[in-house]
Amino acid sequence: MRCLSSSRVFLCSTLLSLAVGSAVDVNMLVILPKENSYLFSITRVRPAIDYAIQNLVQSPFNFSVKYVDSECGNMALFHLVDICLVQKPDVIVGPVCDYASAPVARLASYWKIPMVSAGALASGFAHKKPEYSHLTRVSPAYSKMGEMFLAMFRRYRWKRVALVFEDDLQERNCYFTVGGVDHAFKQDDIPIYSTVISEDMDEVEIGHKVEELKENVRIVIMCASSQNIRKVMLEAHRQGMTKGDYVFFNIELFNSSTFGNGSWKQGDAFDSVAKQAYRSLQTVTLLRTAKQKFYKFAADMKNRSRQQLNYKDDNVNMFVEGFHDAVLLYTKALQEVLNQGYSKTDGERIVHQMWNTTFEGIAGQVSIDANGDRYGDYSVIGMTDPEAGTHEVIADYYGMNGSFEVRPSVRRLWASGVPPSDESCCGFPKDHASTCKSCGIGESAVTGIVVGSLLGCALLLAFYLFRKKYRITIERRVQLLEADTECPGKMNTLQSSGFGLSCFNLKTT
Repeated sequence: MRCLSSSRVFLCSTLLSLAVGSAVDVNMLVILPKENSYLFSITRVRPAIDYAIQNLVQSPFNFSVKYVDSECGNMALFHLVDICLVQKPDVIVGPVCDYASAPVARLASYWKIPMVSAGALASGFAHKKPEYSHLTRVSPAYSKMGEMFLAMFRRYRWKRVALVFEDDLQERNCYFTVGGVDHAFKQDDIPIYSTVISEDMDEVEIGHKVEELKENVRIVIMCASSQNIRKVMLEAHRQGMTKGDYVFFNIELFNSSTFGNGSWKQGDAFDSVAKQAYRSLQTVTLLRTAKQKFYKFAADMKNRSRQQLNYKDDNVNMFVEGFHDAVLLYTKALQEVLNQGYSKTDGERIVHQMWNTTFEGIAGQVSIDANGDRYGDYSVIGMTDPEAGTHEVIADYYGMNGSFEVRPSVRRLWASGVPPSDESCCGFPKDHASTCKSCGIGESAVTGIVVGSLLGCALLLAFYLFRKKYRITIERRVQLLEADTECPGKMNTLQSSGFGLSCFNLKTT
């Protein structure tokens, strides 16, 4: 039975429900880690999935949800195979970790099972055919953040950058994040200087890293823990890089304070210095729309975590939001496909129904592009009150139209009041091809002014002496002419004798 009018969704749903029974059974397999150190653990995400299912309005679906432990590795694939030997799920939700998501996405695509995830954020998953053809991503991929940085660089005409990141060699979140940024910058052939930092680096090692940055770039993008970000900024301040001629961007992953609150204030002896250093630091994070239903959702997540699961976590991160919206997106697509007269087993139709669409998520509008990836909306946060050390949103990026917009109410956008140049006055020490640019009073300019002033003074002195000598010569010639007129005979005699006497003296002798 097919219903073509979208305005009769409820009627079609009702007729369909009557045709097949009281409800349409949907088997959902959720593949996430049990380990609570992950921001997307089953303990954290399960309340959001339950909330989404319970709040579906007039839904003809009866969800049966099964949770399995991905362990952020190969166990995700093993569990999927074991379950599919008995009965294939109608939809797979998760995994998140890239190394767990890749084999699951391949198998889901082979079996034509829709897979919806708030993870699988690495750039490689954007190549949907043939391996990831049934994967839909409801959280912005790392490459979407790269598009945001590219829009910013085009706005300020920056042409070179440094990428500083941690690499734990396990989940490698920062590695894949800067990989997405690198992928975007390749569109404009922007030269990239990359360096890796780690938690166990001391001040001397961090100092060497910062010195290398100083010798290569003016624009720095960082992905690291809040502790390492602070170390870098303190060292940058010591090396005179926080006066406005350099700018540092910190990528805050996942909108989570668990990852690090990023504050300059840590209650130690370096707080005052850190506050000064953070004037040159801006943080990039996901844009979040403040809506009443989101606050209600966040409060409910906290209560469920405490009461049902005995887990105390006051944070609602992007994974919790994303998996809630994953349920909404799949339900919306399934409803539309069934209304067209097809089956819940038509995985390919359901997948493409989820692509190139927009719907209202729990934290705002969610738009999925034609490739099955969510557009990324981001905010840039900067220190707008250097005295108090307070931060606020200074700019926003909207992925659907690719626009980077500075908020009109911002009082202070850059540490020096103007966007920094991405070039040194006379190039960088390691860049011998660079040529000098006029970008302020540097050492070369001061030297030129001093030398020019000395040359000017010398010329003035030479002109003065020449003029004085010339005047004396003229006066003497005039005197000689006058003397020759009054006493020509005597003058000739005296001149021939070599005495310098005047006619006046001759008359008085």
